Amino acid sequence: MTGIATARTVFAHAAGKVPHERGFLHRPDGRIYYEVTGAGPAIIFAHGLGGNHLSWWQQVPRFCAQYTCVTFAHRGFAPSDAIAGGPQPSDFADDLAALVAHLELSDVRIVAQSMGGWSAVEYALRQPPALKAIVLAATSGTLDPRQGDTSGGDLLDAWNRQVTAQHAALRQQGVHVAAGARMAREQPAQHFLYGAIDAMNATLDKEAVRQRIGAQRTRSRSDAARIAVPTLFVTGAEDVVFPSFVAPGLANALPKGRATQIDEAGHSAYFERPGQFNRIVGAFLAEVG
Repeated sequence: MTGIATARTVFAHAAGKVPHERGFLHRPDGRIYYEVTGAGPAIIFAHGLGGNHLSWWQQVPRFCAQYTCVTFAHRGFAPSDAIAGGPQPSDFADDLAALVAHLELSDVRIVAQSMGGWSAVEYALRQPPALKAIVLAATSGTLDPRQGDTSGGDLLDAWNRQVTAQHAALRQQGVHVAAGARMAREQPAQHFLYGAIDAMNATLDKEAVRQRIGAQRTRSRSDAARIAVPTLFVTGAEDVVFPSFVAPGLANALPKGRATQIDEAGHSAYFERPGQFNRIVGAFLAEVG
């Protein structure tokens, strides 16, 4: 782990205690913060635009007894170093590959939410031998969502018009769009925490990052066909950020793709419905090995 400053301790959970490590991975233009909890085959959790490594606080305790859980903050997202002008998503997969190499991981699964899908999909397209499976939660990453719209784009165009108005209304009500109205109404503490994690990057120009990731959403069905590992799309039925209805079509473009949906959940089902999300992910990973 050359070039990584680490702090090692243990983490106690229901099944006992597991190793826990915090550190920084040095990259040419700034450090990437990471945490490693547990032992066994690795799960790397890649967060969305409104999060960081803390976003996975309900997943790490669930999986760390069976897996080495790796959480990190994408480049430019605190506590990783700030980057002048903000991060370029085209660098995400390189960072992920560097993290895998430095942690000497040889048996890897990736669970990616929203923006994290850009890291996961581009990394998977390199067909690294360490990668065994992917979960894409409320995301298609760099895969063009239109590739999964069986209407030829009509449904997606209509959906985009509808959610644009919904976003404005939610913001006026003080609701975080990626959390959703139901979370704000039914789980106000969860909604508050979601916003607090997001606020850790209040100085980051997230609209610029959003535009950059949108511009890279160009991968075709032929690209999707090159993702050889088992891949599960997990969507929320009430998502107003990612068009959940395209997930089955995208899954069909992958050699080993499948899709499932969580009812009464928005864009961040992993945060809003952690019990269901964890059961789905756990069953999938156990099945694919």
